[in-house]
Amino acid sequence: MNLPTVPYLTLPFDQVGQNPTRHALPANVQLGPVVLQIADLDASLDFYTNVIGLHLHGREEGQARAARLGTPEGEVLIELREKKGVKYAPHRGRLGLYHVAVLLPTRADLGRFIRHALGLGVHVGQSDHHYSEATYLKDPDGLTVEVYRDRPRDEWRVTQDGEIIGGGDLLDLGALDEAAGDAPWRGVPTGTTLGHLHFYVGDLDEAARFYHAGLGFPKVSWSAFPSALFLGAGGYHHHLGLNTWAAGSAPSGDDDARLLTWDLVLPDEATVERTARSLRAEGFSVTVTPSGLLADDPWGITVRLRTA
Repeated sequence: MNLPTVPYLTLPFDQVGQNPTRHALPANVQLGPVVLQIADLDASLDFYTNVIGLHLHGREEGQARAARLGTPEGEVLIELREKKGVKYAPHRGRLGLYHVAVLLPTRADLGRFIRHALGLGVHVGQSDHHYSEATYLKDPDGLTVEVYRDRPRDEWRVTQDGEIIGGGDLLDLGALDEAAGDAPWRGVPTGTTLGHLHFYVGDLDEAARFYHAGLGFPKVSWSAFPSALFLGAGGYHHHLGLNTWAAGSAPSGDDDARLLTWDLVLPDEATVERTARSLRAEGFSVTVTPSGLLADDPWGITVRLRTA
């Protein structure tokens, strides 16, 4: 769909996206960590440290093998929990996680990452989304990891109705390699974050009731892709992507490689309570635990609400 657009910064900030009526999340939300159920901790650690470049921050052995990985400054982005024998995640074959996205600070970082991954012989999918430049890799369990960098907001495009419009062109690998310079890849750098998450859902209207009306994420792209919906706080191109590309499939279950939980980190307890009230008003249960409030979307994807 070709929609007429204007530069993002020409539109007043409060006209970007569509806010939910009851409760809108503030701009300073954060994502993560995500907890992934995987089949073999050693194989996953090799991928997430040596290929993706996350730093190991803790490891548990024994009956419940697990590891925590993240940034050089100690921020945990991904927790791995081993369950022997779980099934490989089929492409578009289960509702649940589509991909987890690691956001690098600069274009030079992305260029160095791509050079590194290609040098290892790893298949790297690619897409220039116009608001970002993205690569995609499969972990040993078939779960997809996006590694990307954002373009500056003055390069983004929006419609007059405030919808952020992206694209799906091939990356300019030559320009990325030039941006990388001569510096080698040494793992994800300081300032790396969990940029967004993307889920397979069964129905976009039901998903919007949970993530938009309930959690409070504004819609930022809602018509450019009829089978997908993108949500972002603070005018971001998306903190969450939702699509129906696996509609009709079963939700990921106990015996699948899958996402177990993801954290939505809110600025204060008052925002946590407002978000919980909004979810309950939409008919969703919210469970109190020592580590935060838990809520499940209609397909069993679990979010934990907490403060930093």
